[in-house]
Amino acid sequence: MCGILAILDIDPTRSNSGELRRQALSMARKLRHRGPDWSGIYSDDHAILAHERLSIVDVEHGAQPLVDTLTGNLLTVNGEIYNHKDLQRGLRERHDFQTKSDCEVILYLYDEESPKKFLNAMNGIFAFVLYDPRNGSYLIARDPIGVVPLYLGWDRQENLYVASELKALTGHCERIQEFPAGCFYQGHEKEKGFQRYYEPKWAEPGFVPSRPYDALALRKALTDAVHRQLMCDVPYGLLISGGVDSSIIAAIAARYRENRVEEDDRGPAWWPRIHSFAVGLKDAPDLAPARKVAEHIGAIHHEIHFTIQEGIDALSDVVYHLETFDITTIRASTPMFLMMRKIRAMGIKMVLSGEGADEIFGGYLYFHKAPSGPALHEETVNKLSKLHLYDCLRANKSAAAWSVEARVPFLDREFLDVAMNLDPSLKIPRNTPRNIEKHLLREAFDGWLPDEVLWRQKEQFSDGVGYGWINALKAHAEAEITDGMMRGAGERFPVKTPLTKEAYLYRQLFESHFPMATAVNCVPFEASVACSTAAALAWDPSFKDRADPSGRAVAGVHDKAY
Repeated sequence: MCGILAILDIDPTRSNSGELRRQALSMARKLRHRGPDWSGIYSDDHAILAHERLSIVDVEHGAQPLVDTLTGNLLTVNGEIYNHKDLQRGLRERHDFQTKSDCEVILYLYDEESPKKFLNAMNGIFAFVLYDPRNGSYLIARDPIGVVPLYLGWDRQENLYVASELKALTGHCERIQEFPAGCFYQGHEKEKGFQRYYEPKWAEPGFVPSRPYDALALRKALTDAVHRQLMCDVPYGLLISGGVDSSIIAAIAARYRENRVEEDDRGPAWWPRIHSFAVGLKDAPDLAPARKVAEHIGAIHHEIHFTIQEGIDALSDVVYHLETFDITTIRASTPMFLMMRKIRAMGIKMVLSGEGADEIFGGYLYFHKAPSGPALHEETVNKLSKLHLYDCLRANKSAAAWSVEARVPFLDREFLDVAMNLDPSLKIPRNTPRNIEKHLLREAFDGWLPDEVLWRQKEQFSDGVGYGWINALKAHAEAEITDGMMRGAGERFPVKTPLTKEAYLYRQLFESHFPMATAVNCVPFEASVACSTAAALAWDPSFKDRADPSGRAVAGVHDKAY
């Protein structure tokens, strides 16, 4: 996972390009945690492209910005294109490939196809800036779900800035916004603004899918996704929370451990030993199931314990790296942030994680209250459309803080087309034989995991690392934030006013790192029960006035509800 920084639309009559180049280098240094392996920069009078590289594929080559030697086009990209070999074989013209990087093919797709067509052909996670120095035009794009972060900013001279993280823009931009997922923006077509390229049928308003359940088809789609995402030239690991999602991903990956994906499975894997990782307070609910899964798949397992004080001490760093004040995200990100530091210390540079399954299959406990299949489907679509603000952000930035790349096979676009076109009435937990969430996914992988894990109740990550963690955060906020501070919360924070002391604490930390007013616009803010959207609060009368992001807030469903 790399860091990219670009300054575009430079008017040399208003801005000194030499000064801007020095400024760009300083801004890019703030992203070096995302890519400590090499730095690169290109500049002319109208544009600057900088790159901080984390080398995962083609470690020896692939330094950026990448250059098309025939056209002069330049590319700075943060991402992985899993089907790059298929895309390369499909090119109509002969191109001068300089590397074995999976991302170089973007340069040549741009030469041959419209942005909408070639972006929809790519299977991967990405954010990039492609610049044509011949006419000053450029293309900016972000992956369909927004797994990879991307932000835009403008300075007083109206220079356009593009960066992987907010922190690079701090102190330089007058206004900032997040680049929308599944969209592209062309500099020579500014009047069109952001153009959406990712428009799957299942996401259309009012559409209700009706495809019957096929366990074999679902299983194949997910195993194919995991297999694609094992493309890697460096040591990798598996995150196992002890829940069904990450455990299934780990079980699939273990079956492909022997062969090298980059050689179409014809050669032996460079790193055949599987290492797995779990984190929690001592005796946390997730730890024992995670150990069972690791033993079952034959992984070398690493159990990472943290203390409540260590978590509290890390909060400011977590807010700085995650760039959010969302309660759910910070609760879950802090243990993940601490775990990723240990993972990087072991030399691991890529991990597979289980984000996305709950949004696809209605896995959060509040989905037990879904009134109908169409209502559930609408909620899952809404959840996926906002995932870049929550779990994708958590996985990406918690890992990138320590120079690790997190990949999320459940959000593979081909798998999404299979899973999101299933009849949603089959996903409602109370309609399933065992009255359990994600029944379709569990049934598809029956026999791949120990039953006590495969059929274990959903435990949100921030709960699973130890129930004492959330209780301690609330107690810490109670001690730090006075009643008087809460009475003045509306004046102190008139936009997205915090409603609890815990929320006030995180908002205060956020502002200390990101004081510009428009940074707040990049952070989500809505009422929620157990990670629901605000719309789902109408599903059950018990949700009224009970906005708590923990899964234990769903009374009558969670085994240890409060």
